Amino acid sequence: MTEQAIAQPEGNLVKIGFQPYDALTSSWQSALSTAMAPNSVSVGLVTPTTITELIEVIAYARQQRWALLPCGQASKLDWGGLVGEAPSPLLGVSLQRMNQLVDHAVGDLTVTIEAGMGFAALQDHLRQAGQFLPLDPAYPDRATIGGIVATADAGSLRQRYGGVRDLLLGISFVRADGQTAKAGGRVVKNVAGYDLMKLFTGSYGTLGILTQMTFRVYPLPETSQTVVLTGDTTAIAQIVDAILKSTLTPTSLDLLSPGLVLNLGLGQEMGLAVRFQSVAVSVEQQCNRTLAIGQSLGAIGQCWVDQDEQDLWQRLQASVTEPPLSEDIICKIGVKPAMAVPFLRQAETLGISSWFGQIHAGVGLGRLRLPADTAIAALLALRAFTQSHGGFLSILRATPSFKQQVDVWGYSGNALPLMQKLKHQFDLDRRLSPHRFVGGL
Repeated sequence: MTEQAIAQPEGNLVKIGFQPYDALTSSWQSALSTAMAPNSVSVGLVTPTTITELIEVIAYARQQRWALLPCGQASKLDWGGLVGEAPSPLLGVSLQRMNQLVDHAVGDLTVTIEAGMGFAALQDHLRQAGQFLPLDPAYPDRATIGGIVATADAGSLRQRYGGVRDLLLGISFVRADGQTAKAGGRVVKNVAGYDLMKLFTGSYGTLGILTQMTFRVYPLPETSQTVVLTGDTTAIAQIVDAILKSTLTPTSLDLLSPGLVLNLGLGQEMGLAVRFQSVAVSVEQQCNRTLAIGQSLGAIGQCWVDQDEQDLWQRLQASVTEPPLSEDIICKIGVKPAMAVPFLRQAETLGISSWFGQIHAGVGLGRLRLPADTAIAALLALRAFTQSHGGFLSILRATPSFKQQVDVWGYSGNALPLMQKLKHQFDLDRRLSPHRFVGGL
């Protein structure tokens, strides 16, 4: 990424919180540099506090012919394709100061918040009413709600509650031309209008700048326990199949690669983490039944409770999504549930050292963490395996130099022409997160 000397912005942009690139903190400079192509131009960052200010930013950027990179606290800014591969200088637009709770209808189990509100802050508020938003995103202490929606980052709880778009009831956003729009509403049963919630979920800021969202929330479960089973791949595959065919209702059902199991101190073979959250009697019974299933198939089992269980899931997530070395490669994978165990087995044969894999067994989605020196050929072999079985492998995080050598998104399916038309309709001048999404959108 290169830096461009620019004139001091005119009008209200400085009041809105504009900072040129060289005046930003080192963390923001790093976040921008890892998100942008090396030959792109960084203008700086602006942090509006209201929709009116955001509209002013968009208008000024259009006048200056700047591209815009929407974000929150930059926890996922380096996910997806490299932005800025265009003549236009690029301005980061952080909504971290648009972080208010708009409405919480406790009786209706809905909550409306601004896009910049932190996920942790929202959960703290909901907890006081005995409720929670059933998402398990990466970097939960730093992630904002807008960033979670933009990247469709649901996590392990999707086994029970579905993904982000299944919980999203309504959105408000500002279009690339500065006009405001909204879809859905603040009630659970809402069928008015086109379902823009699904369209914007996982769009990586390429269609509009999200300003407000309404979610369905759930009562906090009475108790939570997790059974961890370890064994050979055949046994683990049989256990997953038995659980999915049973009347058990886990909130999380995650396959763990042998390397991840070893890193967590849980054993040396493939693992399965099965989490139950409900009333205490039900959780106890379901854990015992899961342990019995595992034992009958030759697996070793252990039940985790209370703070030990919370620590287990925090360590698991940190191992896969928060590498101590920022140059480690983080991938998102999707396979048919029946191919989840074979995929992890295939990854073992490629000779990649110190890699961690986590797949939500009931839906086939998951993440891989690979060392920075992973050969591109090995990664492409994994991608080929997923695609040959109707799946995908996308690169979320990697160094800009690595991303320049390989297609970040991989197979784009047969919907790319439609997505291009949508991009043209929503962002005619291609100024929102240019080149960040599938097919260079």
